[in-house]
Amino acid sequence: MSEPVIAAKAPAKVDVQAGKTYWWCRCGRSKAQPFCDGSHKGTGFEPMEYKAEEDRQVYFCQCKHTANAPLCDGKHNGL
Repeated sequence: MSEPVIAAKAPAKVDVQAGKTYWWCRCGRSKAQPFCDGSHKGTGFEPMEYKAEEDRQVYFCQCKHTANAPLCDGKHNGL
């Protein structure tokens, strides 16, 4: 698998907590989008670690084509 699956063409708004680690799905196969559920096994993709530095809202990419991984950069608008 060389290209990720587009899980959605909109970002996922998530309230993150300072000090907590989140594992962003890179392959697009996870049923727990935008986070990894292990569905990447055998695809060549690995999840990306995101450590929240403060309590805030972030927008995780779900199209898997962002240049600002794991956060949305609006790339989904052109897909």
